Amino acid sequence: MAVVPPATTREILLSAPPDGLPGPEHFTITRKPVPVPGPGQVVVRNRYFLVFPGLRTLIGGQADGVPLPRIHVGDALFGPAVGEVVAAGPGGPLRPGDTVIHLLGWREHALVAAADCAVLDDVLPDPVAHLSSGSAAYGALTRLAGVRPGDTVFVTGAAGAVGTLAGPVARLLGAGRVIGSTRSPEKAERLRAELGYDAVVVPGSGPIDGQLATAAPDGVDVVLDNVGGETLAAAVRAARRGARCALVGALSGQLSPARDGGSAPAEIDTFRLVNQGISLSGYRGADHPEVTAEWHGRFGDWLRSGEITFPQVRIPGMDDAPRALQELFEGRHFGTVVVELPPS
Repeated sequence: MAVVPPATTREILLSAPPDGLPGPEHFTITRKPVPVPGPGQVVVRNRYFLVFPGLRTLIGGQADGVPLPRIHVGDALFGPAVGEVVAAGPGGPLRPGDTVIHLLGWREHALVAAADCAVLDDVLPDPVAHLSSGSAAYGALTRLAGVRPGDTVFVTGAAGAVGTLAGPVARLLGAGRVIGSTRSPEKAERLRAELGYDAVVVPGSGPIDGQLATAAPDGVDVVLDNVGGETLAAAVRAARRGARCALVGALSGQLSPARDGGSAPAEIDTFRLVNQGISLSGYRGADHPEVTAEWHGRFGDWLRSGEITFPQVRIPGMDDAPRALQELFEGRHFGTVVVELPPS
């Protein structure tokens, strides 16, 4: 049975410019009429949307080179979302009842061009798994780092959305030893106990170089970096000859109250890069459009076989979404963070 959209819906706006990291006080939940779809458009009732650190960059005004628009005061937030089509305009391929993924989360109902939606099939056992960041981890490990059997892999920011999948994926790709980093001793224990990390470096609990030397006395072959800054610099110092460093994120800049979310400087020993033949490459999903489908196929198989899990935190309801973003910035959560909206 088709779902009839309500007369009004809610969305989350940036209501004040933050000085530093944004908090709930910088956002407003507002109500507006549910739009009527025109030709080639659909209205999607969102069920889940992603809470992700990239919003810090977009809100901070440093979106140059980022393939997403800056968020100004008065704009609604946005990001990956999964939902159900509840109304469709003429001339489009989608129909009410279709489950789709799109980029207009942070609202209960979204008016989206049908061309900007992707219909979800059953390749993944849970629709929320489509909001995982595993495609970036998988793409970086297969396209840039080329994990080889027996490699020692170091994943920085291992307790986040990318890192909680990157370590297990590296193992499935043949890594012999997987090391992570996180600033939380409690998360470090979870990485070892739940996700099979062999060792975890905890910046702030002692020199990173010394911890890495203990965890990987022979050095590391692959670095998957989500952090940048001093952690990346230490990873390069620990890299073996011919090591491959794939950069996926820059959390040290995005989560710093002293920065604007658009930079994450690191002092890299370029002499070591040259002398040891170490590669350092940034991963952009847009450069590897074939990865998403390949990842979904393997991710679905691994989930069904139990070879991998999808660590996640589900925050119930729109009212707690701004708080969830603040908690993400504060590092309170483990894995992917999504907001779950009620079914009606």
